[in-house]
Amino acid sequence: MDRAVRGADSVADRNTRSTFAQFISFASGFWRRKGAGGAWALTALVLTALFGQIGMSVAFNKWNRIFFDAIEKKNVDAVWSALGWLPWLVIGTALIVSTLVVSRMTLQVRWRAWLTDAVKGWWVADQRYYRLGFVAPDLSAPEFRIADDVRLSIEPLVEFALGLLSAAVTAATFAAILWQVAGSYTLTLGGSTFEIPAYMALAAIVYAVIASTAAYFTGRPLVQRISTKNEMEAQFRAEMTRLRENSESIALIKGCEDELASLRANYKNVVAAWMKIVAQQGRIALVLNTNSALFPVIPLLLTAPKYLAGALTLGGVMQVVAAFMAVQAALIWFVDNFVRLAEWFASATRVIELTSALDDLDIGTTMEDQNLIELGHSDDGLLHIDNLSVADRGGRVMIADASTTIKPGEKVLVSGESGSGKSTLIRALAGLWPWGSGAILLPRDTPIAFVPQRPYLPLGTLRDALLYPDADAQIDDKRIIAAMARCGLSYLAGRLDEQDVRWDQTLSGGERQRIAFCRLLLQKPQIIIMDEATSALDEQSQTSLLSLLREDLAPATVISVGHRPGIEDFHDRKLVLEKKMAGAHLTQHRLPKSLWHLLTGGGLMKRAS
Repeated sequence: MDRAVRGADSVADRNTRSTFAQFISFASGFWRRKGAGGAWALTALVLTALFGQIGMSVAFNKWNRIFFDAIEKKNVDAVWSALGWLPWLVIGTALIVSTLVVSRMTLQVRWRAWLTDAVKGWWVADQRYYRLGFVAPDLSAPEFRIADDVRLSIEPLVEFALGLLSAAVTAATFAAILWQVAGSYTLTLGGSTFEIPAYMALAAIVYAVIASTAAYFTGRPLVQRISTKNEMEAQFRAEMTRLRENSESIALIKGCEDELASLRANYKNVVAAWMKIVAQQGRIALVLNTNSALFPVIPLLLTAPKYLAGALTLGGVMQVVAAFMAVQAALIWFVDNFVRLAEWFASATRVIELTSALDDLDIGTTMEDQNLIELGHSDDGLLHIDNLSVADRGGRVMIADASTTIKPGEKVLVSGESGSGKSTLIRALAGLWPWGSGAILLPRDTPIAFVPQRPYLPLGTLRDALLYPDADAQIDDKRIIAAMARCGLSYLAGRLDEQDVRWDQTLSGGERQRIAFCRLLLQKPQIIIMDEATSALDEQSQTSLLSLLREDLAPATVISVGHRPGIEDFHDRKLVLEKKMAGAHLTQHRLPKSLWHLLTGGGLMKRAS
């Protein structure tokens, strides 16, 4: 059992070192990036202020000896002389400490801004925020890792680095003062005399080692417990976010009790995680409070014999006590910061888990030996699907050996029973699903529009939503209003620039789908790929909007997924995915000309202008 425990501890220590090294390697890019001169200048200012603060501490230490020696000798002139230096020491210390605080906080803000932008950009680019859910489904709340854990991994790290450097320099400086002022100690035992050189410095080191070792073994379990607590907190926040985002559906089916039970169960996990931290914090507090009680007493006990023997003046005692406490504070820096170090490591681990998942995603979609769908361009203006097989992340084939060619302006309907892979095929065409084999070749330099079942509406005005994703496009209001009228949204034309309206929460599902068709009219893409784009509309509204595909958008190539009655009338060809043991197979069917198509598109009757 002991061997197993030691083995587990060894693995945990290696994982800790690996995580620390990964985080430092990634975050240090702040100083390695192009144009990092400002970062280096800011770092130099912080270090200069830090060393200045240590210098002022040494000056105060010497002032203590001068002042108390003058007090002991009752030398009034020396006392007033020492007091005359005091305001300058105070002003100098205040200026240096203020500079250190401002420069340190500025460094924290700049470093956090760079790291947040790096992780955020990596997450958002190339649809990684979407594909990450398939690659790392257990990776909870990446948005909270970017917003919260990046901050919690950078701000304390700056303080830790400065604290550790300050501790090392302070310990060396004041240990030299202890050696110089306190000297050696002569100990007589059993008639033998032993001389202990630099006994105060040695005592400070021994005491610090004992206190730090006790704190380390007492607090080591806290790292994992804080990490677990953060994970439980993130899951609880995600559960409440999910409740808010699906509030209408839950309210309609009266699922409040079930949701409340789920929230309570999640929060019970949060409380349990916190209680483990509380128990561990109690053990750590026992060590820290014992140290706090002994901290000021030990140097007095060690210097008392030399003072009583006349080997040290009162000023010397005060200087030694202050120096001892400075060395102690430096050497037990680890003890005082253990809890914060554990919290920092938990946050840094969550950031590294996210960046590692993003890295794995990139590696998994670029390695030559991976089975990936080839996305390319065709030079003949046609859309080619060549021997396309689409697989899930586990390698199971969902669509097998599909091949077809779609001509410019052709309207193609994709159908099939539930689970046959219709939406996955759309994702593959959009480049969101790279796993599989074969090739998808799209016409070169051709604008493509994707219309999902639930169109996205960004924050901002209704005009921004209509023009998304090109919110800066210069489109005449008359054209926008005409498109809204054509899509049945004329009643919203007067609210184009209305501020402070959450349109994603205000508009119904059907209105959102009408917005999507407005975008098509305004953008005029050459290829339109739709996934259940009219599912929230009644049949009359569906007919009205789909007629756009034959009228205003006639030159566009359309690929759409749908199964509602009447949708076939607006397409030329149907691709049916038939589920089989080895994956769904694609069959093609030429659709008969509908009456509407014959009247409008077949030339028998021209549509009234």
